[in-house]
Amino acid sequence: MQSRKLTYLQAVNESLHQILDAIPESYLLGEDVGAYGGGFGATAGIIEKYPERVLETPISEAAITGIATGSAILGKRPILEIQFSDFLTVAIDQLVNEAAKIHFLSNGKESVPMVLRTASGSGTGAGPQHSQSLENWLAHIPGLIVAMPSNAYDAKGIMLSAVKNNNPVIVFEPKSLYKIESDINIPEEMYEVPLGQARVVKEGNDLTIIALGRMVNIAKNIDTSYSIEIVDPITINPLDVETLLDSANKTSRVLILTESVEKSGISAEILSRLIEGGFSGKIKRLGSKFSPIAAAQSIEEKLIPTDDEILEAIEGLMHEN
Repeated sequence: MQSRKLTYLQAVNESLHQILDAIPESYLLGEDVGAYGGGFGATAGIIEKYPERVLETPISEAAITGIATGSAILGKRPILEIQFSDFLTVAIDQLVNEAAKIHFLSNGKESVPMVLRTASGSGTGAGPQHSQSLENWLAHIPGLIVAMPSNAYDAKGIMLSAVKNNNPVIVFEPKSLYKIESDINIPEEMYEVPLGQARVVKEGNDLTIIALGRMVNIAKNIDTSYSIEIVDPITINPLDVETLLDSANKTSRVLILTESVEKSGISAEILSRLIEGGFSGKIKRLGSKFSPIAAAQSIEEKLIPTDDEILEAIEGLMHEN
């Protein structure tokens, strides 16, 4: 097979082209998603092919989300882009009080098959209002599916699964990964990565690292002599507890690694679900500091878990009595 490697951003772009070609009910909307190609280039080239199915919007995340919600109820399958996940704060009413609730309020008669893509997290020096990781917020809301692909292969496959789902799906794309090329071949044809199914990225025996989004790559590159197993949940809600628990029980030691702030974070949910599932081994959480993300990259890189902090956590778990 000919080697075919794509960056994360190229994989997202290819998936959007293929979805619009294959699913006539689908369309794109958001700020600059037309000629400019989206905030980071994910929608490049689409308006030229499908000019009637790309909706350029004003700078109003609430309006974008409201339009998507209404059109989804009427049978469309909108894919909206919120350029930075920080601005979900502006869209939260439409997303949480409308899109997530319609199926319940209609007694199952209506559905909202929409996908919200958004660039998430730090690593680009974008500053405190453009670098937050807010996936924890939306994972708390019944009626929303929340995913965070950590690589180009999953980014392409999750998009098709999300568009075919009849519920609102939020896809957080770690923007620090946009230019990272896949280390496996990306099929040219369409394919699905299942929502709600975790993956063992690397097998090991000494310790399990459960890592989300950007932290998967960081975990893979940690230089340690221990045999580390890495598990990527991929979907945050619903959470594949069974796969996480199987790995935890296999190694008896777990480090949960997130880019979002550790306090009140998704890592606490994962920890509690493991313990409730019967895990009795050693476990630790490591996330970003309880601080806004700095614009200065020299400070920014110290706010998320560093290699030294991860190694220290691994050593602590390995030597804890």
